[in-house]
Amino acid sequence: MYYTSHQYEADFYGWTQEKTPDVGGGMPVIKYWAEKTISAEGVQVWQKLFHKSACLSCAWGTGGQKGGFVNEDGEVLQRCAKSVEAIASELQAATTFEKQYNLCQLQQLNSQAANNLGRLSHPLILRAGSSHYKRISWDEVYEIAQTAFQKPPQKLASYSSGRSSNEAAFLLQLMMRSLDSNNLADCSDLCHAASTVGLNQMFGSGTSTVSLESLKQADCIVLIGSNAPANHPRLMNELIKLRERGGKVIIVNPTVEVGLVKFSSPAYPIKSLLAGGSEISSLYLQPIPGSDVALFVGIQKALIAENLIKPDFLQVHTEDWENIIQNAEATPWETITATCGISQTEIIAAARIIGTSTGVVFAWAMGVTQQENGVDNIHSIANTALLTGNIGKPGAGTMPIRGHSNVQGFGSMGVTINLKKEIQQALEKLWQRPLSRIPGYDTRALITAAEKGEVETLICLGGNLYAANPDLNQAKRALGKIATIFYVATKPNLGHFHGLAQQNTIILPVFTRFENPHKTTTESGNNFVRLNDEGKTHLKTADLISEIELITQIAHRVLGDTPINWRKLQDPKYIRELIAKTIPGYEKIAEIDQTGEEFTIAGRILDTPKFATSTGKAKMFVTALPKLKLPSKADFGFTESTPGIVLILGTGRSYSQHNTVVYKEGDYYRGMPHRNCILMNVEDIETAGFSEHQRVTVQGDAGKLEDVEIICGDIRAGAAMMFYPEINVIFKAKIDQHSGTPAYKRVPVFVY
Repeated sequence: MYYTSHQYEADFYGWTQEKTPDVGGGMPVIKYWAEKTISAEGVQVWQKLFHKSACLSCAWGTGGQKGGFVNEDGEVLQRCAKSVEAIASELQAATTFEKQYNLCQLQQLNSQAANNLGRLSHPLILRAGSSHYKRISWDEVYEIAQTAFQKPPQKLASYSSGRSSNEAAFLLQLMMRSLDSNNLADCSDLCHAASTVGLNQMFGSGTSTVSLESLKQADCIVLIGSNAPANHPRLMNELIKLRERGGKVIIVNPTVEVGLVKFSSPAYPIKSLLAGGSEISSLYLQPIPGSDVALFVGIQKALIAENLIKPDFLQVHTEDWENIIQNAEATPWETITATCGISQTEIIAAARIIGTSTGVVFAWAMGVTQQENGVDNIHSIANTALLTGNIGKPGAGTMPIRGHSNVQGFGSMGVTINLKKEIQQALEKLWQRPLSRIPGYDTRALITAAEKGEVETLICLGGNLYAANPDLNQAKRALGKIATIFYVATKPNLGHFHGLAQQNTIILPVFTRFENPHKTTTESGNNFVRLNDEGKTHLKTADLISEIELITQIAHRVLGDTPINWRKLQDPKYIRELIAKTIPGYEKIAEIDQTGEEFTIAGRILDTPKFATSTGKAKMFVTALPKLKLPSKADFGFTESTPGIVLILGTGRSYSQHNTVVYKEGDYYRGMPHRNCILMNVEDIETAGFSEHQRVTVQGDAGKLEDVEIICGDIRAGAAMMFYPEINVIFKAKIDQHSGTPAYKRVPVFVY
């Protein structure tokens, strides 16, 4: 469905909108809740909302043993529209798409249509040369798996999403490493890997140093490269409360997102919702995409000049702090402002807010990490925190805001190519044999290896490996050279129709979190481990399986009882006992079944400046300013006289989207009526001789999209935004060499 002007039906909210709103959240969210919870399936939605399990959506966790609407601090009304979207999607009726559509028809579907096919309820296989998926039995699945996983270790690989449980994640890495394969690619490779790498290098831990309780003591939050109103709505409640107690919020984002300026929270019906919204940003900076290092070196330079750094703290608790100061002082203001596009006056204003605040939390999302210099960005932000003593005390620290509800748990469980030495040693002690030391493939390396024909068997535990990658045509080619692919999922997605194996593509349906016949655990982005109760599925005749049973069955078929009794591991309590013995900080999980006591992982929240490094001090890193260049029209194969404009494009999610899953067509808050839009600055529209709503072509280095509608928005000049995953087809993306993460947020394009 396409629209031609701002006078469109906003599907997500069910009303007609003639202009973009001047406040985020608000009554449209209430309307959506009403639509979903007063519907025919409304009773089921409410039951799942109250179920004692972690929210299915983002990692800003809620739910668990305190109740579905309660966070770890005991606060109620902690659900959002993202929760309702995810639950309603899982409560769809069973699909029989294999009987209704052939492969060509399925490949015409977009992400929303694929998701709306319904719940998967039985195993399916697409064999080479077939035009239709066919139903198969679980016995057939295991027979194929037994053969497929007996390939050489380097030809076996896994990919995972953060929707599954800690127990499933632990079993996945256990199985892969038992097979002597370290090819444990994960969705975090494409998003927060830079955070994990950068923070590990500096602090010895790659997660948030801030708990929810600690965040409540901050009087300043610097929020960088995040559209929290859309992707982490409940974080907005913390920003509202911070502003109410006199704190400041600095926003760093090339696009002015309305909810980051003013947000109307249903959690506060009187003081926020009915009052027309709460002020959020105290200072809003719109830098050039990819220039975060320059901005934060500028802030450091201003802090030093204003005598707002903490030399005593630096001398006692950090290493190489003198080099950071020297680098900032030696970098000319002209270079800083030219690189980041922010004036010296604005940078000094930000530095004064940070330097005069009692406790500052630095929080960020994909706008920081999905850059060619993502790890440098993390270093520059954490350097700024250290210079001002905003690490190692309550109300201060660094806080990567993670997407999938258990993506951090997967890393903790060892689903990574960079296995912690402590876990490696614990597993070797358990198995009484060494683990393979052959380096594994991260997500981009997996695609490269597959394209070369070096991967024969792949198991995807959730996620959408195809659509999450840049250069979708390359991803399709690469996956097409893998002999057998197992997709473990609850609903169809684009990868099931485009990421097809050379011989057998197998879709394996599993219970979703609140349906599992056993308890599971998950880990929030703030290091809090939740216990999820058992549940039941609404699918009466479904042939579903739990992820735990699936992985242990495959492992037993392939490995027998070595190096561990896989059948015994079908008991989640036993899995948790092994987790307690092998995963640092997870000791308490051994008793969680008896006590029901959820916990914060030991050693990660830094309320004192003691770091898990070899010296006990934080390691600081000098960060070089990026040399950002804009390609010419000739780089895209056009003459300089060709009408049009070269821009830096950032990929983004709409307000009704979770990662690659699209729930609704339009984006009400940005005034983007459909998926094939490009958000541009009015100056760029005029410079190129375009007009708003004109249809244009957007060309990248791997392809182009046509008939794209121009939408005028409050985005800085020279930048543009389009929706992921559709836009991924047109670019290859540069890669951060330190983390392996693609630069989705700085993609040169030619618009004509």
